[in-house]
Amino acid sequence: MGAQWKVKHKEAAANAKGKIFGKLVKEITIAARNGADTATNAHLRLVVEQAKKASMPRETLERAIKKGSGQLGETVQYHRVTYEGFAPHQVPLIVECVTDNINRTVAEIRVAFRKGQLGASGSVAWDFNHVGMIEASPDSPDADPEMAAIEAGAQDFEPGEDGATLFLTDPSDLDAVQKALPEQGFTVLSAKLGYQPKNPVSGLTDEQMAEVEAFLEGLDNHDDVQDMFVGLAG
Repeated sequence: MGAQWKVKHKEAAANAKGKIFGKLVKEITIAARNGADTATNAHLRLVVEQAKKASMPRETLERAIKKGSGQLGETVQYHRVTYEGFAPHQVPLIVECVTDNINRTVAEIRVAFRKGQLGASGSVAWDFNHVGMIEASPDSPDADPEMAAIEAGAQDFEPGEDGATLFLTDPSDLDAVQKALPEQGFTVLSAKLGYQPKNPVSGLTDEQMAEVEAFLEGLDNHDDVQDMFVGLAG
């Protein structure tokens, strides 16, 4: 469960619509660089669906698409930046940020890592597998995730949240698998490239776990942090 780690109170924090919309707007803006048509832009289509499920106002959604596709003539550019390091007790993690100011973000991430250890590029990535991650929910109780994984071409699967299944793919197969899953009785909720820990840390005491979770929650609350992948056994 390390790759899909979420802090205990993340769902409560996620109820702050501004935070959800902020992350989605950035993702939509980046996705729209490859075209504003959701019929031909698979990444944009998925993010737009997520935005609709989060009840994002239509005008906010449309503005983000126009901004990303250059229709508004704005010059703000978002960049993806990845940081590697360790949470307390040597728990490895990869932090993905989306920012319009890389210098500001790296300075603030350094501060956020003060109780952990910020590493150089490659210092932690070797301990993770780079994979495609597709979260999908069954259309009926009879939907078989194992058969769906085989037929759709996924490498593996594991239980997700709220009855969903997390399908893991080779990065190059992400788009093909997400298109094939509906034919196997699953509705795709999200699809992204991510990192799955090879050797997740286990055996932490309750006190140590609390320190790790407090650290991760602090990082997660940073406006530029888009996603985190943690080598922590669930």
